[in-house]
Amino acid sequence: MRVSRLHDPFLRGQLAIAALFLSLGFQYATWAARIPAIKADLDLSAAEVGVLLMAAGVGAAVSFPAVAWLMRRLGSRRLGLLSQLGLALLLLALAAAPNYPVALLVMCADGVLVGCLNVAMNAQGSALETRHERNTMAKLHATFSAGSLLAALLASGMTAATGSVAAHFGVAVVLLAALGALARTGLLDDEAPAAAAGVAGTEAAGEKPVRRRWTLPSTLTLWMCCAMVFGTVAEGAMNDWSALYLEDVAEASAELAPLGIAVVSGMMVVARLFADGWRARWGDGRVVLLGSAVAATGLALALVSGGVAPALAGFACMGLGIAAVTPCVYAAAARQGSDALTLVAAMGTTGLLAGPPLIGFIAGASSLAWGMGAVAASAGAVALCSTRIRWTPAPAVPDEAATPA
Repeated sequence: MRVSRLHDPFLRGQLAIAALFLSLGFQYATWAARIPAIKADLDLSAAEVGVLLMAAGVGAAVSFPAVAWLMRRLGSRRLGLLSQLGLALLLLALAAAPNYPVALLVMCADGVLVGCLNVAMNAQGSALETRHERNTMAKLHATFSAGSLLAALLASGMTAATGSVAAHFGVAVVLLAALGALARTGLLDDEAPAAAAGVAGTEAAGEKPVRRRWTLPSTLTLWMCCAMVFGTVAEGAMNDWSALYLEDVAEASAELAPLGIAVVSGMMVVARLFADGWRARWGDGRVVLLGSAVAATGLALALVSGGVAPALAGFACMGLGIAAVTPCVYAAAARQGSDALTLVAAMGTTGLLAGPPLIGFIAGASSLAWGMGAVAASAGAVALCSTRIRWTPAPAVPDEAATPA
């Protein structure tokens, strides 16, 4: 006899955690889609818009100490719910921002809360895998992409219906509230936070509570940070530069140029839907090693070949190969504890922030072909880093398996 999927605790947890991943992708793409309107409302220059976008990345990158403390203090369940609610309210704050300085503060706060939710939801996903011995991290990351797609569709519809940013963001907040309610019903309860547990234990024994000291990250954690940085550099740069490469280097038409990001994103979503099965069959380490090698080799061959068709094939290889890197590295980092996960997540944000400007600098100094070559090299660096990581064997059962009664 098998448990009904409706009452499957793994499925309930998976749906709840997926609601957090969906929320993050949806919230990010919602405000990003209305940047032109925000620019017009606040009368911003192109340079000011660039600083506004960077403020969110800087907030996320510098949030590591606060997020590490909050994870110990609140646990991943409470931190995830609170940061998801905070991100929803910040949409309203951004819509109501009266001037540029206030908008900068809102975006910086948005970056900090993104860092909080990113760590909390990945900690929940890793805990779900460990508790039920079934893979799901890749599918959870796929829902992040689905959230971005949903936000883009909503933005298109709301822009056609009304030019009001406040009205659009108001509808988005209602949807985020519904996702928050869904998450609340099934998130995993944390074990007692480390600080609280330590205090309780020492007080019960009649001893003075021992404060937890910050320690330097281990060599294993540093290799995970490197893999995450290079992986997110490749992922972020492909999103920002693929269309321009097709148009300026491969000489594609204006109608074909947007296919670059569509191919990369589409392949990433498809790969993440299947990657949990790959992890169960081959293990996380082999999936990351082979995937990043495919990404690096495919893109490099496309750049050498030149032309639109090879470029699209290379972009497909990049999306397919790089898709499972972040889910696998997040899962590995979570097994090392909340501090390791927080640091690795911060490095991932740094890669997303630094990647596109770095590729632009290389392109300006030489050419965009060389810039895209650096993207291929980043994927190759992930493969090298993966050989230095001690991968914990992945659960042997993919998430499609039913749980026995």
